[in-house]
Amino acid sequence: MTTVPATSPAPSSSFAPLSLLARGACPALSAPMQTGDGLLTRVALAAPIGPGNLSSLCDLSRRHGNGILDVTARGNLQIRGLDHQSAVDLERAVRDLPLPLREGLAVEWSPLAGEDGSEIADPRPLGEAIIARARLLSGQLAPKLSVVVEGGGAIRLDHLLADIRLTADRQHGTLFWGLTLGGTAGSGRRLGLVADNEAADLVEELLQHLARLGPKARGRDIDPAHLAQLDRLRPVPATAFKVPAPTAPFGVFAVSEGLSALHIALPFGQMEAARLAALSEVSAKAGILWLKPAPDHALVLTGPQQACADVLAHAEKLGFISCGGDPLAEISACPGQPSCRSGRYATHETGRFAASKASVLLDGSIRLHLSGCAKGCAHPGVATLTFVGSDAGTHLVFEGKTSDTPLKTLVPHTETAALAVLDRLVRLKRQPTETSRDCLARLGPRAIAAALSEGR
Repeated sequence: MTTVPATSPAPSSSFAPLSLLARGACPALSAPMQTGDGLLTRVALAAPIGPGNLSSLCDLSRRHGNGILDVTARGNLQIRGLDHQSAVDLERAVRDLPLPLREGLAVEWSPLAGEDGSEIADPRPLGEAIIARARLLSGQLAPKLSVVVEGGGAIRLDHLLADIRLTADRQHGTLFWGLTLGGTAGSGRRLGLVADNEAADLVEELLQHLARLGPKARGRDIDPAHLAQLDRLRPVPATAFKVPAPTAPFGVFAVSEGLSALHIALPFGQMEAARLAALSEVSAKAGILWLKPAPDHALVLTGPQQACADVLAHAEKLGFISCGGDPLAEISACPGQPSCRSGRYATHETGRFAASKASVLLDGSIRLHLSGCAKGCAHPGVATLTFVGSDAGTHLVFEGKTSDTPLKTLVPHTETAALAVLDRLVRLKRQPTETSRDCLARLGPRAIAAALSEGR
């Protein structure tokens, strides 16, 4: 796998003054975001890096921040606990490393792109062409605008929201890309197929249209009836746009002849730099070639099968999620107390209690979101159960976001007791054919709130 250079050079004035982002935009190296534990900056990578590069980033996290790193739901690396000066120093140090930094428009593809023998097409050439063309629209597009180029394979991005999505499809040996606007692969508007040699031109025209609509326009705002460019799309055959079930396996699996991958995840999407550095050191000694942050708070490492197996054994000891069905993989949690000044309860402590003591509740059907405050940093979308910290207590939201009306407000520091009650409720009420989520949906908010009030 070839490392590509940074997608754009650092401007000479990027280190001072530092731009700070308000919430609602995406943090970047030159534009950190203020959080409860200091400034947070994002290191977005356009390609895999070597284990030594990850070790260097871990060292910088400890030197300039609080030694905590995130891997986001979209597979970006974040460094936490910075102040104004250390953020400037960190940016300079990161840009001095030989990293394939992705800057500008967020164009995303599989971390195994180009190496996965099961992919329909390598998405990188199209993705890189889109990035290059989008530079001409810098500052004119919505901050969170994203493009997904889905080439298929073991690790897919179908579940990620995208303003523009291109999904590889071969018709009689010819490569096309299915165009979807807004939403996930399943919920977005499917418009048709574009030929491979026309796809970059079409996306460029869509981006120009969004720029004309204004800096808040998103993919869902595009009206196909008003875009003559979409006339070039071919009708969608029955075989196109099929959205398979998630296939990304945990652990070690083969991706091509002589090359294997190791897929592991960070509990709560976060880990101390010391443990990530230890993984990097083991990976380098074992013979891992490349690694990359991946969607769903994960890391994907590639190398010989034995190297991946050796690193897996160490990853389990270091606390990584390494197998399917681990309840920790179903929990999104921000730093919470005591790490974040905005946190109103211990989110990680609550999450570990849920994973070990509420195994019936967390059967794989439920997404549990533990948010120390109302900002919802760890999971901005809808979750089955959301615990939201506040000065008045912890709000419990059912099938909603942190901003939605809670079904009950818990007395402070009773979050684990509430989870125990919900676990018992599901254990008693779940019918043979139901998942935990089905059971809670059937019981409804009133019955859930009543059970919590009665403590049963």
